[in-house]
Formats: sequence, structure tokens, C-alpha cells
Amino acid sequence: MNTENLATPSQQQIPGPGQHRAQAGAAGDGDDAPAVHTRGLTKRYGPRTVVDSLDIDIPAGVVAGLVGPNGAGKTTTLRMLLGLVRPSAGGGRVLGAPLTSPARYLGRVGALIESPAFYPSLSGTRNLMVQATLGGLDPARIPALLDRVDLAGRAEDPYRTYSLGMKQRLAIAAALLGDPALLILDEPTNGLDPAGIREMRGLVRSLADDGPTVVISSHLLSEVQQACDWLVMIKDGRRVFQGSTAQLLASGGDELVLGCQHPADLPRLSDLLTRRGLHWARDGSRLRVPLRQLQADLERAAGLSDQIAEINRAAMAEDLILVELTTTHASLEDRYETLMAEGAR
Repeated sequence: MNTENLATPSQQQIPGPGQHRAQAGAAGDGDDAPAVHTRGLTKRYGPRTVVDSLDIDIPAGVVAGLVGPNGAGKTTTLRMLLGLVRPSAGGGRVLGAPLTSPARYLGRVGALIESPAFYPSLSGTRNLMVQATLGGLDPARIPALLDRVDLAGRAEDPYRTYSLGMKQRLAIAAALLGDPALLILDEPTNGLDPAGIREMRGLVRSLADDGPTVVISSHLLSEVQQACDWLVMIKDGRRVFQGSTAQLLASGGDELVLGCQHPADLPRLSDLLTRRGLHWARDGSRLRVPLRQLQADLERAAGLSDQIAEINRAAMAEDLILVELTTTHASLEDRYETLMAEGAR
């Protein structure tokens, strides 16, 4: 395993913000080069295609979520990135090096794929010592890493006494032993209770703040929304969305909801909206207007709130009493369900 980026004994510490990106630039990858780049990446097992012409670009320095239903090809994709599975077609680059030469980049990649494997009778410290020895890594980072994953107080306890959350955090410490520029975590919150999920979310975010790109796969969309700033959604091995979390949430689903005091006035309210060039949909006793219609017209208006206030004033001028005038915002789960229903683009 590559040990060129390990610090000297006097420099052993958790790397500071931006350190990995500086190292990548020094290696000649370029500041704007994505951490992960694939084109046409495909994996077939006999007649079954698990990953189908997958194109991915994950920027350096983000926390990226790889999201999709069971059987979508997430784990197979991660295994191909790690050189554990050979693609049937297509290719790509990881940290600037081609997938066909995993030895050129695996020394800068840490990973947790499926369940971690440790010796039950050994302590957390001793297990990491074994991992460091097998990987040819300097063990001087172990105390700092155990502290980083909040296991310093249980470092000398046998692994078999650890809770599931502690076992997952020890596995992340093991993945960080080589001071990676890219950290890949497959379902890191799987099986954890709500407290463990919160701890894992905070740990993942703090790790990304220190420099490495983090790629996680997860089924917990609420956690992905809070932890990830970049998303790749796949279905049946194909990409259905790629981009920032903010971009996805802003791409549709936000609405202005209007309700009259008297439901019989809804036809007049709908006429008012139509005259203003707005498309609406009736939902029981309320009308829903896609918020993007108002956001697209901000150039001639002072702001979104001013446009909503103007609609309210126009309704009052026509003796329409609004008892509801609110905005609703789409969740990641809403957008996910819409994209999964639409299928691959």
C-alpha cells in the first residue's frame, strides 16, 4: 500500500482543512478534477446487467450520497471504484488515476464496504494495530483516530464489548489509517438506532470538513439530505440524477398554497391566478401554485415575499378572504420518489 503521503513521526496528526486537495493538486490532478469520474461504467453477471452505462462526476471535497433502491447497483458501483470488481464495459478515473490501474490510487482511498471484520478478543487499539501492520501503515495515528471517532475511552476494551455504533466508528477509524483523500462508506448507518445515526452523521460531516471527499451510500433519505451536499441517484444501474442537494430540492415540488375562507370562492380565486399568468392545481379546498413560476419572475419583482403579498392584496381587492397563504418545500424523499417514478433519463 502506498505510504508516500504519511506524515513523519513529528507530524502525526489528523490533517487540516484543504490538505488533501493541496496534495491532489501537487500530484498533478488539477484543482477542478473530480474525485470520481466514470463514463459508460457497466457490470454484467451473465444476462443480468447490474450497472448500466453509468456516468458519474463527484467533485473533490464534497460529501456525496449514492442513493437508490435495493438492487439499484450502488454496492457494485462502489466495488468497481475500489478495484474489487472488474467492469464489463466503460471506465473512469478515481483521484485522477484510471480504474484500470487501481494500485495508482487505492493508497489514497479508505473504505468501509459491508460489515467490518475485526478480532472479537482484541481491543480497538490492537485491532487498528493489526490493520496498520497488514497495510504497511505507521500506527502513530491510531490514538488520534480513536479520539476522532469518539472511542478513546473504550480504546483498550475488547471489540466484542462494543455496540454496533462503536463497531462502525472503529471501522471508519481503520479506513482513515492511510490518511485518505477519498473515503467510501457503504451504508454506514445500517442497523444503528436514532442516536447512533445522529453520531454517524456528525462524524461524516466533520471528516469532510478536514479535506477528504466522502462518498456514502444510504437508504435513509432524511439523513442523506442532512449530511450530503452532492447526490447521485441511480435506478436499475442507471443514473437518474446527479448534482448538488440544493439543486435537486430547488428543481421542483415547492408550492404556494392558497385557501379561501369560503370554498365557494375558489373559482374566483383561480380566475385571479389565471389572469396573473399562473398555473394552479386544485387540492380539495385549496389551490396549489408551483413556486418556480414566481421565482422565474423575480427580475421584475422585488422578491418572492413581495409577489406573494401582491397576490394577497389582489385577493382582498376582490373581497376574497384568504385563510391560508403558505409555501411548502419539497423534501428529498419527495424528489426521490418523483425521480424513481420517472426512471432513468
